[in-house]
Amino acid sequence: MDSSYPREERPPPKRGSRPADPAPRDHLVWAIFNTLYMNFCCLGFVALVFAVKARDRKVSGDVEAARHFSSKARCYNALATAGSVVLPLLLGALIVTGVIHLSKLAQESVGFFTYQFSGSDDEDQ
Repeated sequence: MDSSYPREERPPPKRGSRPADPAPRDHLVWAIFNTLYMNFCCLGFVALVFAVKARDRKVSGDVEAARHFSSKARCYNALATAGSVVLPLLLGALIVTGVIHLSKLAQESVGFFTYQFSGSDDEDQ
C-alpha cells in the first residue's frame, strides 16, 4: 500500500544538460544605477520600468516578452549611460575651448589698446 503523493513518470534530468533557451537578462542593476546616478532626460527611469517588466515576465514564464522588454531596457540603459558620459565631456571641452579662445582674444585686445595709446603719443611729438 503506497500512500505517498502521485509520482511523475519523467526520468530525472541528465547532468550537464542545459536548457535550449537561456533566460534573458533583465538589466535591473544597470537601470537602478542609471536612475539614481545618471538620470539623463529620465532615460534611467524608463530603463528601470522596462527592466522590471522584463523581470516580471521572466518570473511568470513568458520568455518572448521578457526578451522584448530586456532589449528595450538595454537600449535605454545604453542611451542614458552614453548621454550622461558624453554630454559632460562635451560641455567640459566647450568650456576649455571657450577659455582658450577668450584668453587669446584678451591678449590681442590688450595689444591693440597698447598700440593705439602708444601710437597717439608719438604723433604729438
